Amino acid sequence: MKNMRCWAEIDLSALERNLNRIRSALPKGIKYISVVKADAYGHGIHPTCARLMQTGVDLFAVANVKEAVDIREMGSGWPILILGPLLEEEDPALLEYDLIPCLSDEKELERFSRLAKAKGKIIPVHLKIDTGMGRMGCWWEHAPSLLRKVSKARGIALQGILTHFSTPADPQFTQEQKKRFLKIVHPLLRKYPDLLIHADNSSSLQSWDKKSPFNAVRIGLLQFGISPPRESLLSNLQVEPVLSFHSRLALIKDLPKGASLSYGREQILEKDSRIGIIAAGYGDAVPLHCGGKANGLINGVPYPLVGRVTMDQTLIDLTDCDSKNLLGSPVTLIGKQGGDEITLSDLAKQSGTIEWELLCSITKRVPRVYLTNRE
Repeated sequence: MKNMRCWAEIDLSALERNLNRIRSALPKGIKYISVVKADAYGHGIHPTCARLMQTGVDLFAVANVKEAVDIREMGSGWPILILGPLLEEEDPALLEYDLIPCLSDEKELERFSRLAKAKGKIIPVHLKIDTGMGRMGCWWEHAPSLLRKVSKARGIALQGILTHFSTPADPQFTQEQKKRFLKIVHPLLRKYPDLLIHADNSSSLQSWDKKSPFNAVRIGLLQFGISPPRESLLSNLQVEPVLSFHSRLALIKDLPKGASLSYGREQILEKDSRIGIIAAGYGDAVPLHCGGKANGLINGVPYPLVGRVTMDQTLIDLTDCDSKNLLGSPVTLIGKQGGDEITLSDLAKQSGTIEWELLCSITKRVPRVYLTNRE
């Protein structure tokens, strides 16, 4: 892109197509909970949620009050669930912005009930059950006691119940977690016939039993084109990458055999070489330790990244390239260029990290360019 040193392209049409494919793969009547925490996994919460609203999600889920307020200020037609715990001073936002908290313990229940009574309003909640994640939620063996208190609390309406699977790749423990969860859920079905019951995300969804009480699924990375593990029921779904990341060649220089590259002198040149300087580093989104492991695409051809990535620049070996007239050329680090492609999963593996960390590491100084045309 002209006048940009680096940028991320967000294909909102691909996002919409992904959502429609996911919906088609889910059983009829299953609610779609769109997880858009961490600035929609780095894609930008406002443009992303605007497109998701047009496409038809049932409910948004975020990590905290700030993210929830960002969405609510866009419109009032969608329930917004806050997955993380609230600080007490954030409680008034629940009523001011019509938000739904996850409830983990009796102290939170007392806080929410006190606020609801003081304002003469009702606060809907989703009860979080800890079945083995060891993080948020009421420990499953203590849940019946908390549920009794929820049913008696003034100003509180139980609208949902959820848990979080810690290790989807371990089917035995996942089934144990599901068994614990269902032990809590089944006694509630008669008293709360409209309860939203959700445990699975795209990684943990391995089957769907028509007799199961689950009536919603949380979808995060899959809608952005990141396929779940092979064990998932949705692993064969053909989704498209929504984000690509690009920079430009800012400098090209010749270095002699024996010269060292970047901080730490992790690479010593074994021959006379031509090195390009890419105008992006870990202060933008390029993983710190991908030098010597990953490639960048120039004119559709992969060239190796070399040396340790620095905050603002990354080195690329152009020795085997006809580098005439390449200065200023686009360099693709995630995405397609010509007939080749570097996927987000490729770069994550080469950098020793996971896809969602890479997405969330794209900093504010990287412009997002939104592609909006529907196909």
